[in-house]
Formats: sequence, C-alpha cells, structure tokens
Amino acid sequence: MTDLGKKVIYQIYPKSFYDSNGDGIGDLQGIIQKIDYIKKLNVDMIWFNPFFVSPQNDNGYDIADYYNIDPRFGTMADFEELVKKLKEIHVGVMLDMVLNHCSTENIWFKKALAGDEKYRKFFYLRQGKEGKLPNNWQSKFGGPAWSKFGDTDDYYLHLYDPTQADLDWHNPEVRQELFKVVNFWRSKGVHGFRFDVINVTGKAEKLVDSTDPVEEKKLYTDTPVVHKYLKELNTATFGKDPESITVGEMSSTTIANSIEYSKPSEHELSMVFTFHHLKVDYQDGEKWSKIPFDFMKLKELFTEWQEKMDQGGGWNALFWNNHDQPWALTRFGDTGKYREKSAEMLATATHLMRGTPYIYMGEEIGMIDPDYSSMDDYVDIEAKNAFKALTKKGLSDQEAFGIVKSKARDNSRVPMHWNNEKYAGFSEYKPWLMPTDQARINVQDELAHGEIFDYYQKLIKLRKSEKLISDGHIKMFLKDDPQIFAYERYLEDSDEKLLVFTNFYSKEHTAKVPEKYQDKDFQVLLSNYDAVNGKLADEITLAPYEAWAIKIK
Repeated sequence: MTDLGKKVIYQIYPKSFYDSNGDGIGDLQGIIQKIDYIKKLNVDMIWFNPFFVSPQNDNGYDIADYYNIDPRFGTMADFEELVKKLKEIHVGVMLDMVLNHCSTENIWFKKALAGDEKYRKFFYLRQGKEGKLPNNWQSKFGGPAWSKFGDTDDYYLHLYDPTQADLDWHNPEVRQELFKVVNFWRSKGVHGFRFDVINVTGKAEKLVDSTDPVEEKKLYTDTPVVHKYLKELNTATFGKDPESITVGEMSSTTIANSIEYSKPSEHELSMVFTFHHLKVDYQDGEKWSKIPFDFMKLKELFTEWQEKMDQGGGWNALFWNNHDQPWALTRFGDTGKYREKSAEMLATATHLMRGTPYIYMGEEIGMIDPDYSSMDDYVDIEAKNAFKALTKKGLSDQEAFGIVKSKARDNSRVPMHWNNEKYAGFSEYKPWLMPTDQARINVQDELAHGEIFDYYQKLIKLRKSEKLISDGHIKMFLKDDPQIFAYERYLEDSDEKLLVFTNFYSKEHTAKVPEKYQDKDFQVLLSNYDAVNGKLADEITLAPYEAWAIKIK
C-alpha cells in the first residue's frame, strides 16, 4: 500500500466542474481543459463522482451500466485521455464504485423483471405479508424501502430511491460480477476506488421488522459479514496493486468496525469516510433541522475518532466537504468578514490531523452555500422530499425552505466558480444548477488576489515534508476550552512535537497552555495571521478564526 500519510486527494463532481460543450453540464473534456489548474493544486489523486451510464435519478449513484461512460459526460476515449493527462502530472484516478445497489434500468434488473431466475437472485425479492410490505424498513430518502416488482406478487428492497434496487451480496455470483467491474476499471489504469455506502451490503438474510430507527440500522449496517465481503473484494481486485488507495463510505459506523475496515493487517480498505462530525448541527439526530453547531460535541467526536483510530491502527479520511454536504464554511465558519480566515482555520484543523485529507472542488477558494430563494432552485430529490415532509409536519413553507436551504446537498453541487461571469465561467449556457456568489468568490480572483488557495498549498507542502504530520500519533488537549480546538502530533522516537491551535469563533480568545509545553522554544510552521518564532508562555491568545501550527522540542 502506498504512503497514505503524505497523500492529499481532491474530489471532483464532474457534473459541476467545467462544461466544455455548452450543454450546461460538466464533462470529462471539461476536466481535461482544466489540467493546468489541477496541476497547481499539487494533489496526488482525484476522486471522481460517478460518470457511468445512469438515468441520474440520484445524480449518477443509480448506475445502469457499470462499464460505460454516460454520453452526457463524454466517451471512453475521453476517459482514457483524462487518465493519461493526469498521469503526466503525477495525479492518480479514484473512481466511485456504487456496489450496494444499481439502477432499475440496469440490464440485471431488467432480466430479473423478465423472469430470469439467475438475475432474480441478484436482488432482495420478497412477497408481502398479509397484505403488507415484506417488512417495515424505511428508505433513507423517505417512505418505505420496498416497491412492487413489476406485475408480480414480489417487492424489491431499495434502501435509497425506488430506482436504486439493492443488490444481494449474499449471492456469490453478485459479488463476482461486482469484482469484475472493479477489475475492468483497474485495467484502464485506475488505482483508487471509493466504495459508496459499502457497509450496508451485509443485510441480515432474514429481513425482519425493526422496532425503531436505531435498531433498524443495525439490521443492515456494519454486520460482521461486511468484513468478509471486503476481504474478498481486496483479494480479488485492488489488493494485488501496491499503488492502490481505497476508501469506504461508512454509513452510521463504529470506531471498532472502522479500525477493522482500515487496519492494513486486515486486508480490507486503506481508510474510511465517517460522518459523525458532520452531524453536530442536527437536532436530536435529525438532519432536517436548523440549529447552531455544537462545538464541544465536535471536539469530543474528533478526539474520540482520532485517538482511538490511532491506538487501534485504523486510518481516517479527513474532510469537511463533499457532494452530499452543505459547505462547511457556511456551517462552521464565517461567510462574511472572516471568510478567508475561517476557511484557513477549518482547513488547518483537519489537514494536520492523522489521516488522509480530501479537498472538495471549490473548498480551496472558499466557496459557500448558494443564496437560493425558492425550492424551484433545487434539483436534488432528497431536498424536494425533505421540503414536502417538513410542510407535512406543519411547518410553514418559509420555515421548511429555511431548513432545506441550510442542509441541501445541492449547496455543494453548484458549478465551480471559475470567474465572475453570469454562469461563473463554468459554461456559456444556463447550467444545470445556478451559481450565486461568483462575483465575490471565483478561481480567477483567488489566484490573482486571494489567500485561501495559497494557504492550502502550504498545508499540502507541510504534509509531504513533515513526518510529524504524515506519520505521527495524535493526542488532543484543551479539551474543555469553549473556543479552541487543539492537538499534539508526535513520533515515538523523537522529542519534537507539532502543536496545533485553532479558534473556531469570531472573537479573540485566551487559553491556558498546558504546563508541559510552557517555556518551550517554538518554530511557527504555519499560521493564517502574522506569527513569529518565540517561547511558549503560560497562556496563548488567538485572534478570530486564527490557526497556529508550531513545532517544539
């Protein structure tokens, strides 16, 4: 396995990166045309969201053909050219493998519908019970997790949209078919794979009723057989490749399971995506709510996951943003006066932790949630369903819209802001989703006059050059401080330590420095304010959204 501690991965949502052919949708040639920008990023690999053939009911996560490029994104020749051009600048490719479910337009599902017994066994087909559905499970997108299977007496399981039928991994033929898919793309020069919701593949064979939502998740999430499946996947596919980098998206997972998923000796995956830290602005666990984020809970989660994964030998993917989350800068930072400082602070907080950092396209220029004015501006099915559910509960349209506006996945799916033109330089034609802040936030202006992109470059350079960051252990301190998140990185065989201090708020704050660090000479490795080398006093004062990374002996 490659040196994960020094790697930085950039995520591109192809639909929103750059439109090369004027149809309002980003495409592979658009990415090729931005190779110079990608080279400037100085990242090691790009994770691409799915661009396989798909009806796009869930923005490409409903795959109809695993072996071909959707024509709206380009051709296989375009993909091969993209891999070649990226290789020339020493950037690898990570593809998104959606193997828990496939589109109901997929040939496997169509053959099952036609009565082919082999393919009927590819899916969870069950008869109803006494005029009711096979069980009471709920779809993660709202409503029952079962739909009628054609004109038969059967129902099929879909934990997500009804057009995304869950594949039955208990069937070895299903697993072999999916391993073939991974090996096909490996033959195209792909060394990275991100496995979508991979820990829900191990559903219980008896799909019994649940008693509550928490208990229900346990019936299909993180079950022991998932580890068996991942070991099989590893052996049959990427495990043969010393350059492979893999990450599993783990829904509602645990630390113990995540250690096993990512510990090298287990031969499963390189690392895991977990989402607990992005639920600290949920009210009573409910995403569709609008409350300030709980900073102390955020610190507690970072502490628990970082320290325990370190102790257990697991590996974290470090991130704030992706295509499924509203922008972290809007949630945890300041979109006005301190936009730059809070963007840099947030980046420091995660990039210097133990794990592999992911940067989502636009994060490096400080993009924020779009300022939409009605539900008509949104495209995502999840947001539209949430609005209906909220109004059904009795909220006014205005209240429901306010909540959706703060949590919608489309917030981060807006086209990349290349310049300040009407369509943000993304396209000359109306894009599939409208940008709103490009006059203030765009690549052209950032590269010419900004500071965020340059700061990210410093973080990336530090990770590649500083063993304390790439290889070190982690220990949190100032755990009870109401504004500062701080931690130490250290190596077993060295007296040197890296101390990181980040102020998560817009007011200056003073904190007591732990006694063991006091009177130590320090060297400033990075700060988003003017900082000079010196000696640590018994207190440290941080300006609004200030970030400090210092080395002591």
